[in-house]
Amino acid sequence: MFIDFTQVELQAGNGGKGAVHFRREKFVPKGGPDGGDGGRGGHIYFKADANLHTLQDVRYRRKYKADDGGAGGGSRKAGKGGKDVTVLVPVGTLIRKKGDHTIVADLVENGEEIIVCKGGIGGKGNIRFKTATNRAPRKAQPGLPGETGHYEIELKVLADVGLVGLPNAGKSTLLSRISAARPKIADYPFTTLEPNLGIVKYGDYSSFVMADIPGLIEGASDGKGLGHQFLKHIERNKILLYLIDGTDETPFQSFKTLENEILQFNPDLDIKPVLICRTKSDIGNELAEEWEEFDQDILVISAVSGDGLGTLISALSKAVQ
Repeated sequence: MFIDFTQVELQAGNGGKGAVHFRREKFVPKGGPDGGDGGRGGHIYFKADANLHTLQDVRYRRKYKADDGGAGGGSRKAGKGGKDVTVLVPVGTLIRKKGDHTIVADLVENGEEIIVCKGGIGGKGNIRFKTATNRAPRKAQPGLPGETGHYEIELKVLADVGLVGLPNAGKSTLLSRISAARPKIADYPFTTLEPNLGIVKYGDYSSFVMADIPGLIEGASDGKGLGHQFLKHIERNKILLYLIDGTDETPFQSFKTLENEILQFNPDLDIKPVLICRTKSDIGNELAEEWEEFDQDILVISAVSGDGLGTLISALSKAVQ
């Protein structure tokens, strides 16, 4: 199951309390304070892992709590630090504070790590309070509480190429032909209900990641159809590849519909490189007058027969580079 949003409660560990203790050693005539500091409470980390592609594990746990720090001891012994908790999330995960929507972290690199909730500092033992006028202090500090809070965790798919098209434009079929991804394919609208990722190899050792974004319809930016649920995933793609159904009698109008929905959702997407591809060339209507209205070259493919796929991959690889 593809989960791209959830909410969690986080509670870092509390700091351990400092010790009140005095030296009581045989043959040591004058004792003194030797209470150690309390240990630090455990932090809560979030770490991006490229092997994960959904927030499913995070969603089903919902609450994370780190261990408290241990209390200080005699002989200046510091308390044991609380065990940290590391929450693994997919690359492309955004972490916000619930309520004010403050962005805490945006993890876009594999292995990137951040402390979201810090553990409390351990309290000072009584040895810290010894002075010339107070040689036997009988006080120590309690540990400070760890940070807590409720957070929103959102995943935005990271890919080099994002496939954009109306339902049944052939996005899933294309992805299945040029990568090892196996998305569900059928001849009815909205077959794809979640983004699918595939790795497209070219040359000897090169590759790029392609994302099949579920089909958009007019009004998607207002929440119609799958709407905002998947438009957000387009934001993280480096290149947008518009797939226009070759059987469409008004291809330019369909392209402008898609472009309009994307730019209404986020006008900043206007700066992304765009390639346009006519699909289903084996059965398409290449004589449709609207094809002449495009102001850039149109790539032509048939994902079923394989025609034009090599040219498409070459064009995409150059654009990615």
